[in-house]
Amino acid sequence: MKTIALTDYLPQHFLWQVDSAVATITLNRPDKKNPLTFESYAELRDLFHALRDANDVHAVIINGAGGNFCSGGDVHEIIGPLTKMKMDELLAFTRMTGDLVKNMRSCPQPIISAIEGICAGAGAIMAMSSDLRYGALDAKVAFLFNRVGLAGCDMGACAILPRIIGQGRASQLLYSGQSMTATEGERWGFFNGISDQPLVLAQTMAQQIAAGPTFANGITKTQLQQEWNMSVDQAIESEAQAQAICMQTEDFRRAYNAFVNKARPVFEGN
Repeated sequence: MKTIALTDYLPQHFLWQVDSAVATITLNRPDKKNPLTFESYAELRDLFHALRDANDVHAVIINGAGGNFCSGGDVHEIIGPLTKMKMDELLAFTRMTGDLVKNMRSCPQPIISAIEGICAGAGAIMAMSSDLRYGALDAKVAFLFNRVGLAGCDMGACAILPRIIGQGRASQLLYSGQSMTATEGERWGFFNGISDQPLVLAQTMAQQIAAGPTFANGITKTQLQQEWNMSVDQAIESEAQAQAICMQTEDFRRAYNAFVNKARPVFEGN
């Protein structure tokens, strides 16, 4: 299988840094609370697709510059133009945004969002689509589609959000467009933790993941995604096959040898 290196990737519409196999995406339009444009949507979609074959990135952090995560689609650069498009153009756009979520869910690297301030619309979707989420005490997450005359079923929200916070709470947010506070988000299970420094929490977890058995972590992410559509019996069989594959890795042998020698295993991802 062909692999690629993304350490030196140079994005045009956000910041990118890789340190010790942890990549950090920083949405960087702080004057507007980091909204997305057609171009940044597409570039993020393509980056997460490329991460499937990256051999130098083991975990990904998403955060925003200037004290906010992401205010959603730019009103003037996305919302305005959408009101003038024909059906085929609108469907091309909604499929493109959906592909961003699909690629986030299908790349093997766990994705961790560090969320400060405003996290709305498409920003809330990116946070939702991450594997783990840490919030600042001032974080406010809002699925605003209802507020602009659209359905709450955007980019997989009706499928994914209820699995995180429950059907009733998801329904409340998607029908109303109201904000979920940091305290509510942690209590409901949306946030894995809240802190005045959520990026530090995200970095700590990302480093822990990156130092772990990365092949096995990728298998875990795959199973978490695929088992949504399986019966319990199918899931158990799928996990049996997946675990048998992991038992053939050198990391499995390294962990055993380290245990025998009363040492800490050093995983290499193979």
